[in-house]
Amino acid sequence: MYFAALLARTEDGWEASDTELDDVETLSDLTELAREASVDDDTVIVFIEQEDAWFGIVRVEGEEDPRIYVSDGAAAARSSYGEILTKELLGDDQDDDGPDLDALDLDGTEDGEPDEDDDEEESAVAAEVVPAEPVGDRLVLADLGLSEKELLALDTDALSEIADALGAAEVLEAVR
Repeated sequence: MYFAALLARTEDGWEASDTELDDVETLSDLTELAREASVDDDTVIVFIEQEDAWFGIVRVEGEEDPRIYVSDGAAAARSSYGEILTKELLGDDQDDDGPDLDALDLDGTEDGEPDEDDDEEESAVAAEVVPAEPVGDRLVLADLGLSEKELLALDTDALSEIADALGAAEVLEAVR
């Protein structure tokens, strides 16, 4: 189960809103969602948390490239939203423009029944490639009051602790 929230910095402090990720398929979609919540191109923090497995932070400021941090790369890579973040952080050999026809394994299963092992193999490969440790910008929140050391020390209920450090705990709890 996922929880996602947007925290947008305004001149009056932070404004929080929970957000649906149903239409998010790429980092560009997520970044656009954050920019829509922005007031005057101010900072927007997107929190994504998969219960007791991993959390991610995407920081968007104006038209700058988003800054991303994921608490556990391997766990995140095994989930749809986490995969979006880890692909951006660690690179991806294929473009998302469609399947690479040269790389397809055309073994006769493409006509009807999918090969049952494909999903398991893809998850296993993703887990092997992505480290089971924090990945991304560890200083993503340093200028907002949460140091690299504090960020790396977070475990369960990380989003509440992050919001507390930003001075946004009350507004985050209101949307939870």
